[in-house]
Amino acid sequence: MRAIDLARRPEPSEKLAFLRGFLRSPSSVGSVIPSSRFLVRRIIDAAGIRSARVVVELGPGTGGTTRAILAALGPQAKLLCIERDPWFAEGLGVIEDRRLIVHRGDAVDLAATLADHGLSAPDTVISGIPFSTLPRPLCREIAKRVADGLVPGGCFVAYQFRHHVTGFFSPLLGEHEINELELRNVPPMRVYRWRKPGGINGSLT
Repeated sequence: MRAIDLARRPEPSEKLAFLRGFLRSPSSVGSVIPSSRFLVRRIIDAAGIRSARVVVELGPGTGGTTRAILAALGPQAKLLCIERDPWFAEGLGVIEDRRLIVHRGDAVDLAATLADHGLSAPDTVISGIPFSTLPRPLCREIAKRVADGLVPGGCFVAYQFRHHVTGFFSPLLGEHEINELELRNVPPMRVYRWRKPGGINGSLT
């Protein structure tokens, strides 16, 4: 399997695809351009990808973060990408990796989607879904499904332009462990991490 550079720069075609996706549905795409390599590296470090067995990515977009997750993921692990935009989902299909499952659907159907693909509860869920622009009832439902779906000790990592995500996840998972600002991204983004209580020693390594 070909190694993927965690620090890769987004290709011009990827930037154009991301812009088109934003123009089609600005409320469900968090930015007009893909995440920078600096932000992606911070996300991967926060998410504990290397020790995870099942990882879920919500709203992967053009796949920049997806490729970085795969680069860090173990050989026997699985990555489930849930993308509601059909154009983005089709683009993710060009990534050739037996560990990757691309599912066109909604984050609120997380449990059913995992079951459909024969996957166990995820160790890690990563999300770039912009919780500041989606309807609040939908955000609350996504948060509940993620919190319920994680294994005990599993983590949820969100990269966000605004802080709204904390209002949906902190009541379910407690205070966030990480709140880091990455300025080397347009726009600057915060990376948050929550840990579901109940794991061995309180965390995954």
